[in-house]
Amino acid sequence: MRNVMWVGYSCPATAGEANLSGLSMNALKARRTRMLVTAALLCVVLTVAAYAQMQPLPRGIDIGVTYTVERTKIAATNCGCFWLQGGAIDANLPIYHGLGAAVSFSGGHASNIAPGTDLSELSFMGGPRYTLSTNRWTEHWMTPRHQTSIFGEALFGYVHGFDSVFPESTSFLKPTKNALSMQIGGGLNIGVAKHFGIRAPELYYIRTNLPNNTNDIQNDLRLGFGVSYHIGR
Repeated sequence: MRNVMWVGYSCPATAGEANLSGLSMNALKARRTRMLVTAALLCVVLTVAAYAQMQPLPRGIDIGVTYTVERTKIAATNCGCFWLQGGAIDANLPIYHGLGAAVSFSGGHASNIAPGTDLSELSFMGGPRYTLSTNRWTEHWMTPRHQTSIFGEALFGYVHGFDSVFPESTSFLKPTKNALSMQIGGGLNIGVAKHFGIRAPELYYIRTNLPNNTNDIQNDLRLGFGVSYHIGR
């Protein structure tokens, strides 16, 4: 039986429709879980922001909210590329000069990457971030309140794949799977008002290890655009 192999999963070309129909209830449950996780994360972020305003942090926290697009591909010799679209929320706590500790929660979704098959991912990662002020180069053509900075980071954590099919073996598929993930890259912050800024752009190399019946490795490119907010002084 011929298999069509993708970055996040492997789908039998002849028996795939039967497997996918059997996963429909799991897909609905996964979507419900994704909505609950996103709502919970937003509640946490808003709670931390409100508490920080009442209890100012000595060093402050930088928070970013971005729209993301991630280019991934079929695990085959031809490209077969598609885009995961979603969003990300990240936070950075400065520790010493420009060095800080960052965390990121992101999610993406692509529809119909194979007939009747979608792909969704949620990832949580953390690691070091270094931020460098670029005011010395931009102060000549931007006002003092429009402070700018660039940052680079290396984050490590886990990715949760769902709403799809992932091979456990050549004859067994699962609707969800967890794997290691890595995110290396950075972005640019442009201040537009007190505490508020524009995050544009972000550029990341993303590596995940979701099963695909080949080497279980995905090498992706992610772009992000959004806003940033500084809590504290």
